[in-house]
Amino acid sequence: MSILKSFQTIPEMFHYVTKDFGANQEKPALKHKYNAEYTDISYKQLYDNTERFAFGLSSLGVKRGDKVAIIAENRPEWVYSDMAILGLGAIDVPLYPILTADTIEYVLNNSESIGIIVSTKFQLNKVLKVRENCKYLKFIIVMNDLDEKPSDGILTFNEIYTKGEDYKKDNPDLFKENSTLCKEDDTCTIIYTSGTTGEPKGVVLTHKNIVSNVKGAHEIFDFGEADTFLSFLPMCHIFERMAGYYTALSGGCTIAYAESIEKIAQNMTEIKPTIMTAVPRLFERIYSKIKKNVESQPEKKQKIFNWAIEVGRQYMEYKRNGESVPLTLTLKHKAADKLVFGKLRERTGGKIRFMVSGGAALPRDLGLFFEAVGIIVIEGYGLTESSPVIAANRPDDYKYGTVGKPLPGVEVKIAKDGEILAAGPGIMQGYYKNKKETEETLKDGWLHTGDIGVFDAEGFLLITDRKKHLFKTSTGKYIAPTPLENMFLASKYIDQFIIIGDRRMFVTALIVPDYEALQEYADAHRIQYTDPKELVNLKQVYELLEKELQQFQKKLASFEKVRKFTILEQPFTIEDGSMTPSLKLKRKVIEERYSDLIDDMYKGMEN
Repeated sequence: MSILKSFQTIPEMFHYVTKDFGANQEKPALKHKYNAEYTDISYKQLYDNTERFAFGLSSLGVKRGDKVAIIAENRPEWVYSDMAILGLGAIDVPLYPILTADTIEYVLNNSESIGIIVSTKFQLNKVLKVRENCKYLKFIIVMNDLDEKPSDGILTFNEIYTKGEDYKKDNPDLFKENSTLCKEDDTCTIIYTSGTTGEPKGVVLTHKNIVSNVKGAHEIFDFGEADTFLSFLPMCHIFERMAGYYTALSGGCTIAYAESIEKIAQNMTEIKPTIMTAVPRLFERIYSKIKKNVESQPEKKQKIFNWAIEVGRQYMEYKRNGESVPLTLTLKHKAADKLVFGKLRERTGGKIRFMVSGGAALPRDLGLFFEAVGIIVIEGYGLTESSPVIAANRPDDYKYGTVGKPLPGVEVKIAKDGEILAAGPGIMQGYYKNKKETEETLKDGWLHTGDIGVFDAEGFLLITDRKKHLFKTSTGKYIAPTPLENMFLASKYIDQFIIIGDRRMFVTALIVPDYEALQEYADAHRIQYTDPKELVNLKQVYELLEKELQQFQKKLASFEKVRKFTILEQPFTIEDGSMTPSLKLKRKVIEERYSDLIDDMYKGMEN
């Protein structure tokens, strides 16, 4: 167990790691890019900045039970804000930086937030658009300094620091005393889930909910003071907040903030992380780049690469099963590691112990590929409503294609209709001011996840699909679209893929192609085009994707096979409303938006 010291609340953990543990540690608590260089923030700096900010918030009237929202990219000020709010006994409401002004208005009003902390002028402008409609909002704090003097009720981070220093003179023990008043059953945060339909719902989580998940993570993952986490998933999402922030900090680790997903490769070589939390999309991007690079190499090098991957697969299968590796295979593996694997691992900084994947299903082949290279990807499963982890693979007990075994303290069972039900100390209190949805989700002491799954013979949990995503064709056949979509996404020519077929005669699909791969194909086959977007309308490209689909769906039942598809020019994005902030496709939105194209695929065709 790698936890430094047992604790009941987040403020209790914060005071311990920054005052008792951190006071004697030279290792930084946080790292962030400043003037193009990574800069260290010590445990003492972390405490001092948080305390100053907390006193500043208190001078504005923030007290126990108040709600304060945060909308910012990952950065140290996010931590200062979070720990200051919680240390005062208040409740924070984290928001995705990509949210629209209208959604921000809804959340601020629904949560009754009295203040909001924003990162930049861009975020400030979104709040200012709806400020007059936010009836509880008293102040706005901007992390960045502003060029011009802000209007009333708008303060910069540095101004709050100054207010805090003054306020502390008359109330020196306020922050510490308020932190000790915090109890495990107090509300810690209200996190608004984006959802694929309807208005956002505020998930109410207590300190006990989140701390139980942190402690469960410490029981199954071995990490501590020697580890460095590279953080790039949004801290407003409970997965990164629990796993890449609270859990890392409570283990005495260092947390480094990536600049962006575009710069993640560069940041990995700079920071040399030992652990990362990620989503399958990152692994898909890394794999795609490796694959394209290999395919551009001479045939001899391609053969060496493919040989090495096969050796790695065989070697890791022996290791995973706890069997003795034959000497000849061990020697081959050493050669493969020197020729291929070591060079690939260097791209991640060369020190990765394992990576944790969540948020969506990790394709089994992807996990096996990284395992062969020597990078273990641990897949887990959970919801915001469960703080979030329900189940996870372990570094010494994992099976690709599954989400592992239940987290310590979490009970999981499968309902008669196949739905996954969970119970335990991490389960939310309910949806804020939404009794109807709470009663539908929390029934008979169990969280109804909305996911369909099954336990295998060894106790590993497999997720087959979302309950609401299951659809039935007009011929009466039930289809789980997610596994099929993940299968087709393995094609290098496909970037996004969504199955259509609910109450239809047969299955069709909408495909967003990988334009880079299509351009390479077109150039190699001397297909003429002036703009890459023209490719989607070419017969040769349709036939290429048709062949791809035929190869992938050879083993599918006839009613599962994609009979027809349409290629889209534009990708599904968060900005256009077709994806959630956690990169899940909004099926209802997509089907409505492309209803004409979908209807065209069924015109004049019989089953």
